[in-house]
Amino acid sequence: MSQMPQLSACPSCEEPLESGDLFCGACGYDLSAVPARPATSPNGAAGTAGRPSEWPVAPEVDSTDTPAPTHLPTDLPGTDSAGTELTEPDEYPLPAPATPAAPAAPAATPVPDATADPRTAAPEPAPPAGTALCVACRSGRVDPDGYCENCGHAQPRERDHMEQELDAVAAVSDRGLRHHRNEDAFAISAAALPDGSPAVVAIVCDGVSSATRPDEASLAASRAADESLRAALERGTHPQQAMHDAILAAADAVNTLADEPPAAREHSPHQNAPACTLVGAVVAGGLLVIGWVGDSRAYWVPDDRTGPAVRLTEDDSWAAQMVAAGLMNEAEAYADERAHAITGWLGADAYELEPHTASFKPDRAGVVVVCTDGLWNYAEAVEEMARAVPADAAARPLHSAQVLVGHALDGGGHDNVTVAVVPFPCAPQGAGSA
Repeated sequence: MSQMPQLSACPSCEEPLESGDLFCGACGYDLSAVPARPATSPNGAAGTAGRPSEWPVAPEVDSTDTPAPTHLPTDLPGTDSAGTELTEPDEYPLPAPATPAAPAAPAATPVPDATADPRTAAPEPAPPAGTALCVACRSGRVDPDGYCENCGHAQPRERDHMEQELDAVAAVSDRGLRHHRNEDAFAISAAALPDGSPAVVAIVCDGVSSATRPDEASLAASRAADESLRAALERGTHPQQAMHDAILAAADAVNTLADEPPAAREHSPHQNAPACTLVGAVVAGGLLVIGWVGDSRAYWVPDDRTGPAVRLTEDDSWAAQMVAAGLMNEAEAYADERAHAITGWLGADAYELEPHTASFKPDRAGVVVVCTDGLWNYAEAVEEMARAVPADAAARPLHSAQVLVGHALDGGGHDNVTVAVVPFPCAPQGAGSA
């Protein structure tokens, strides 16, 4: 276990700290969340990723709002992880989703007698299981306002750090080291297609900080997209069409947040409507389907690392437009202060919404990394992202998501960081029935 780094000031509110402090006395920030730089690479013996190849530009919808057909193996020459045409994978089973245990209901803790002599009084019994205890003193109960009734410390908010794991997908989100709240959100789930085969869904959203209530926007979008996708897949809708419709459902959910009473707008007339970006991945029926709006990204990293990792999305951003127009190379564009100005987002004041969707059939097993710019800012090139992904990511998606979040925090943690890791199991080519 690595030692907690010694800090002179809280990375959240800059309150001076004393040696040995585990939590900030002013804001309650968990100082153990500031990671020490690992002595070795989190990849272990992962090896290095090969030279990336370009995936074709994702097809846009036409006037019927229907995405282009699925990419077939013959449509993608030279874009697989071996430099050859993609081939049709055999059928494979995905594990069933784990059912999370319901949390125990908080129980009342008896209040000690204030007049009792602490030298002779019997020790206070341990609080019942499920009672929310202070993260600082470990004994006081947390009141509804989020402060310890014993020592008064403010408690970390629920969204400051979130983790979730199913059998075939996992996600982690963290506030980072500089932001006062987490404006990212994610949703992961599993569904069953009409034929009983499994489908896995991962949605990651990044609230636009310059807009009002970005944390609400990202949460509403992630939940709406996840619900729409699961329902559509279970009805038998093609995964790419389901992804397109889910992005529209997410946009509607964010637009609804802008429907405020006139009196509320009078107090903040110059605020933008709630807004966020979205990126999602679906693994179903031998397909890998990606959808996005904004600058959150998805990367493909093959398990065997003998072929290249690939970025599957193209940013809706100023930098991407400059590169596409040939006015700057990628290094120049992303070094510009305007690089991260997004040109596409979900929100009532967005331009015409253009959901991007694409579907692929990888010829080998790998993982899809679905993330906000809080991660890819510290692993922007596909080679860097591949090096950051642990070698056993397909077998341990939650651990891999934790490592990737740690990579961003170790790099500075200037933004909220959220990542989902989605394994894509692929049957060996030529495998026949016994």
